[in-house]
Amino acid sequence: MRQIRPTAIIDRSRDQDFMREALALAAQGAALGEVPVGAVLVQDGEIIGRGFNCPISGSDPSAHAEMVAIRAAAQAISNYRLPGSTLYVTLEPCSMCAGLIVHSRIARVVYGALEPKAGIVQSQGQFFTQGFLNHRVLYEGGVLAEECGAVLSEFFKARRAKP
Repeated sequence: MRQIRPTAIIDRSRDQDFMREALALAAQGAALGEVPVGAVLVQDGEIIGRGFNCPISGSDPSAHAEMVAIRAAAQAISNYRLPGSTLYVTLEPCSMCAGLIVHSRIARVVYGALEPKAGIVQSQGQFFTQGFLNHRVLYEGGVLAEECGAVLSEFFKARRAKP
């Protein structure tokens, strides 16, 4: 687990609870045949946005779980900036989602499983540490990583088994 500002005061007491909410959303996506990734956005201890992957069912290549949750949260609070919020997502974000996280001014990202092919927080680069960014995002990986990874593994195993 890694953060860019380890001296920041962070309340981790509910991280697993919120990640379980994201896992429940991932299951909803899987039921629709989508890659099972779920996300919740939390501000002041309350979930203000929820999302799961739906690019296939929504015919929208940008409809990643993070994107859906962030859009819902922005609508819920009528603001395109989400300062002080934490995004919980079952899979390490990609470059598209990482850019949105910065532009949304999300304070912290907590993710479950690593994404070795396209994860841009830790696996394929450390996007949030780049000096050119005008907003710094705290991040932490590995929260319920085994559960998050198992959901994805089971989904792809079942998909490969279909004729």
